[in-house]
Amino acid sequence: MTENTVNSGNTANTRKTGRSGKSGESGNGIFWVILLASALLEAVWATALGLSNGFTQLMPTVVFAITAVLSMLGLGIAVKRIPLGTAYAVWVGIGAALTVGWAMITGVESASPLKLLFIAGIVGCAAGLKALPADKAAAKAE
Repeated sequence: MTENTVNSGNTANTRKTGRSGKSGESGNGIFWVILLASALLEAVWATALGLSNGFTQLMPTVVFAITAVLSMLGLGIAVKRIPLGTAYAVWVGIGAALTVGWAMITGVESASPLKLLFIAGIVGCAAGLKALPADKAAAKAE
């Protein structure tokens, strides 16, 4: 990791960048993997929440508690290098899409072409956020 100092007005801001010395995607890959794993865990805890029957069923309640904590921890780690708004949108979007997808696969929820299209839209939007440059202001400064 290297540190670059960017002067903006009277204030110097220091930001950590990847090995190449450039901000953006270099070095952020693991944070995206953690974010996607956290989104998967969100789908698990949401499904377990539904199966817990108001926290009256022990196993789903335990699965909910463990995966909810791990999912939040992962999101917290991911936002160290991914902007909060982007990370949260991806976390919620992917988690929701996986939750609905699992419900359709297991027959808990009906599937329809329109529902599948809208879920694909959620996933496409999350992928689009990942594809955007990480920091427009940093790119201009270099």
